Amino acid sequence: MSRVLVVDDEPAMRFALAEMLGDRGHDVVAVDAGAAALDHLGEVDVVVTDLAMPGLDGLGVVREARRRAPGLPVIVLTARGSEKSAVEAMKAGADDYLTKPFDVEEVALAVARAAEAAGLRREVARAAAERATGRALIGDGPAMRALLTRIQRIAPRDVTVLVRGETGTGKELAATLLHALGPHAQGPLVRFNCAAIPSELADAELFGHARGAFTGAHEARPGYFVRADGGTLILDEVGELPLAIQAKLLRAVQDGEVQPVGGAPRKVDVRIIACTHRDLREDARAGRFRDDLYFRLAVVELEVPALRARREDIPALARAFAARLAARWAIDVRLGDELVAELARRPWPGNVRELENTIARLVAESDGGELGVDALGRPEPLPAADAPGLPFRARVEAFERALIGEAMTAAGGNRAEAARRLGLSRVTLLDRMKRLGLG
Repeated sequence: MSRVLVVDDEPAMRFALAEMLGDRGHDVVAVDAGAAALDHLGEVDVVVTDLAMPGLDGLGVVREARRRAPGLPVIVLTARGSEKSAVEAMKAGADDYLTKPFDVEEVALAVARAAEAAGLRREVARAAAERATGRALIGDGPAMRALLTRIQRIAPRDVTVLVRGETGTGKELAATLLHALGPHAQGPLVRFNCAAIPSELADAELFGHARGAFTGAHEARPGYFVRADGGTLILDEVGELPLAIQAKLLRAVQDGEVQPVGGAPRKVDVRIIACTHRDLREDARAGRFRDDLYFRLAVVELEVPALRARREDIPALARAFAARLAARWAIDVRLGDELVAELARRPWPGNVRELENTIARLVAESDGGELGVDALGRPEPLPAADAPGLPFRARVEAFERALIGEAMTAAGGNRAEAARRLGLSRVTLLDRMKRLGLG
């Protein structure tokens, strides 16, 4: 059933509504004030609110719901004789109104109708987003719904967006969706990995260079900004850019002008979406990131939730990954209910990427049929680098695993710190960990 937010300052009425809707299978969140309701608008399917309340009243709840969560149905409850106020609420965007005292079945039916309509709207919006990106959007829990609602609201407005989230949460997918649903959707989508390019090359790569600008520059080369002209530029791991490059990026963001190395300035029309796993506000306070650039990039901040904040989506994600891989490798395999339940209990510090890698291992090692919890097992101990008879490549990989394992332990599991200890860029470390099966 649906998740319903009940807003009423009268304890008896609030309790009665929560009990009645809960008995009909709904998941109910009940609050005693309009202001308290605002924190839950992105998490629910339907709002049932009293109209007359101190502070932010029902009309205010309706208006905030329309602003913060377009498409969220709001049902207003009003005392008999106050229909005029209810009509005002309908004009503000309420979907329905009921007068007190109300019939229980009437409320239940109104909520069911509103939830069904909202579900259909979500499916239409999800289908449109999937067509635009060419990728399946898996998960229908509150956190994912709230994220998609914000993306759908922000995307058409040509603002710079900072997408934040832990490694492996799906920041790139969120950025792609912002492009696909935005005003630059017909233009190019270009990605620039700020952590993958050495600092001395980042300037020329990002902004381009003129012929003869430096040794080896035999021809002029457009930078990523020019390649993205008329479209969207995703700056992945923007927090890794050197401070000197940040100054040039600031000019490009605020003036729409790029300065190629050794060349003349050029105007570009580019929507910028920056992605990072770092807390750039804290980095700005510590002097590691320009605060003026932070405020330019974070016109809107979008937080992609960690997998532990959307555990209800793990079963759907796991089964979708398994189905896709089984079809790709022509293996008749499926995940058992006990295995899926165990997957949903695990912490997944690597988020969706770690879950996908785990499912890939399970399917690849399977002989087919239904997989149980025992399929997770414990990984076989990795061979030591000096194991007798070990081929050269395997010995090198074993040595790399040992080095990375030591660095990760010393860094307390922090991959960025482990990369610094190893003298690698964070992206290089992640690539090697993925290649070596370390997550």
